[in-house]
Amino acid sequence: MVDPKNKALRPPIRRSWLRLRLSKAYYAGRRYLLWCSPKFRWVVARQTERLPCVRFAHATPLLRKLRGEDMVLQQNKIKNLKLAVTRLDGVLLRPGETFSYWRLIGKPSRRKGYQEGMVLFLGRIGSDVGGGLCQLSNLIFWMTLHTPLTVVERYRHSHDVFPDSNRTQPFGSGATCAYPHRDLMIRNDTNQSFQLCLRVGDTHLEGEWRAMTAPKRRYEIVERDARMDQAAWGGYVRHNALYRKVYDLADRLVEEEFLFTNDAIMMYSPLLPEK
Repeated sequence: MVDPKNKALRPPIRRSWLRLRLSKAYYAGRRYLLWCSPKFRWVVARQTERLPCVRFAHATPLLRKLRGEDMVLQQNKIKNLKLAVTRLDGVLLRPGETFSYWRLIGKPSRRKGYQEGMVLFLGRIGSDVGGGLCQLSNLIFWMTLHTPLTVVERYRHSHDVFPDSNRTQPFGSGATCAYPHRDLMIRNDTNQSFQLCLRVGDTHLEGEWRAMTAPKRRYEIVERDARMDQAAWGGYVRHNALYRKVYDLADRLVEEEFLFTNDAIMMYSPLLPEK
């Protein structure tokens, strides 16, 4: 049943240029104040030596076959990812500390070597300096869901851009990012340190969460209530809910927890015939 209170089912709101600039300045100011606040113990340490035990590892392809003249933007994205990875690789997340994606990377700028990459803004595909770094935040968020670390802040994608061609993860399992206010924040509520290890390979962006001891739990992310609703304004909205199943070393189900729901405006027709 369609929920009339669902904001995603309402017509997309078009903000004026001035409204967008003022809003961005406001939320950016709040983010800078948060980073100066004693409310969080921020990550401060990095090391090149890897912790011995891999808790979870994942990799995503660097290049995708997309329509349009976007290959230059994808090549630029790889350069942007390499710059960001140098700021995050080897980060130690100690007990009680909080990881902030943008606080560690900093503002992407041409002066730092960042280039024009593909971005999605207000339902439109375009380009901007530092574009493509959402692939890195997506990877880190997905890996974190398979660890006992706590996600403090995450923003879902407001639009479903591409059909499920070769999709390996459930829809809505990523984390969008926009400097500095749309951040990804992760807290370590365990009693041991975790280390984030990242690498831009020849074909894939690779990542690991490592720790001193081997995992005692296995995590599985499952999708439920998946559907596509047609909104009154004519477009389609994709919905699902993600849950996490936790298993012990004997592969027995220990618990199942609700994670979040996703609602995204579809940027393609769900009724196209299959070739």
